[in-house]
Amino acid sequence: MSDLDIVGPQLAVLVAAAAVLLVDALIPQHRRIVPFVALAGLALSAAWTLSWVARDDYQTAFEGTLSLDKFSVFFYFLFAGITATVVLASIDWVNRAGRGQGEYYALVLTSCAGLMFLSASRDLITIYVALELSSIPQYILAGWGKDNRSSEAGLKYLLLGAVASSILLYGMALLYGLTGTTMLDGIADAIAADGESHRSLLVLASVLLIAGFGFKMAVVPFQMWVPDVYQGAPTPVAAYLSVGSKAAAFAVVLRIFFEALGEGFLSDDWSTVFAVLAAVSMTVGNVMAVVQTDIKRMLGYSSIAQAGNFMVGLAAISVSGEEFTLGASSVLVFLAAYAFTNLGAFIAVIAISQRIGSDQIKDYAGMWKRSPVLALALAFCLVSLTGIPPTAGFWAKMYIFNAGIRADLAWLVIIGVLNSVISGYYYLSVARQMFLGDAEGADRVRVSPSIGLSLGVATLGVLVFGILPTPLISAAKDAAEIFSRQ
Repeated sequence: MSDLDIVGPQLAVLVAAAAVLLVDALIPQHRRIVPFVALAGLALSAAWTLSWVARDDYQTAFEGTLSLDKFSVFFYFLFAGITATVVLASIDWVNRAGRGQGEYYALVLTSCAGLMFLSASRDLITIYVALELSSIPQYILAGWGKDNRSSEAGLKYLLLGAVASSILLYGMALLYGLTGTTMLDGIADAIAADGESHRSLLVLASVLLIAGFGFKMAVVPFQMWVPDVYQGAPTPVAAYLSVGSKAAAFAVVLRIFFEALGEGFLSDDWSTVFAVLAAVSMTVGNVMAVVQTDIKRMLGYSSIAQAGNFMVGLAAISVSGEEFTLGASSVLVFLAAYAFTNLGAFIAVIAISQRIGSDQIKDYAGMWKRSPVLALALAFCLVSLTGIPPTAGFWAKMYIFNAGIRADLAWLVIIGVLNSVISGYYYLSVARQMFLGDAEGADRVRVSPSIGLSLGVATLGVLVFGILPTPLISAAKDAAEIFSRQ
């Protein structure tokens, strides 16, 4: 029972997933309460997590394969918040679709539970099971739309995800063969004891793991699915993939590479790989985003570029001494800031595109006259993605670039700053269209209450953490302390 108490936040979400299916099937006349059942489950999950924070008694479950610590708690709150925001933003779209309400919300909740398990896993087998629990619902959701483009997005995501999963398993199998254990702390001990004699094979295992998780992180050269899936998938699903899936991937990569593969001789090798991937991802993502005319494809390539920014923190593993965790904490700060910012941008796109019937950037012209609030919210989120104050994105970039400088990666930080300038061009081009372009229609673009609430929460988060970043930075530092070297 104590183990079940530890995984209570995940169980609350899974019970809510079952409840929305039952409500949808047994009392169809009350289907409109289905999203609120989902939100109640997420609220219960957050409350359960908060009870553990109040107890300040973090433990492990199921023979140490799952860990309830400050790191997993950070992500429990993040995933619950992301999922609740996506559920709110989906209500109007799901009602318009007129089908599968229960199934849609159940898939979103099941994926959320998988993401939570993923952030808490400290065993390779558990990590893989949690990854599949979160991924399979995402494959279905990507193809949830009725058109051919959505079906194509779901199929591409599924096939490429299967290939990435196979590569990841090869890396895990090789790591198990070399160390004789699937537990992360056991792997770390085995490498510390006799890792030098298998250095080349350990590097190969690390490369396979990077390739497998690189698909979920959406970094070059594993990013080929992103623009097509973001464009073809329903916009609420694209929003969920852009923040939830990416955050979980970076969470588990931090677990594996900082906790299991953080031995000095090995970390030097994979931190170099991360640095190169960061530079390439930032550059390719931003250059490709500049030429996009579809706003969802633009945000897809932007997501690739932002993944490169995240990886600056991973590459900063070479920071030694008491600041070893600086890279990890900078990634957590960036993840939280990016979650608020990208959700806000996607929710604004949902509201606008549903009303004008187009995702073309040129059709956003004059949006300031048709809906000043939407135009301001989207522009503010795009400014945050660029990294301009006073936004959460500014502090996220400052913090992660600081980690790069401390790790003697000035060359990588310079590339990051130059890419931020490039990103400003296409982000602010959208804002220019909205404020200076001529509107083709005069109809007001109205927002449903659920979308308005979710957009307000996301935009407020960008503003609050842009003005008062200290609570977020402190929470990230506390969460990253589990990786401290003794």
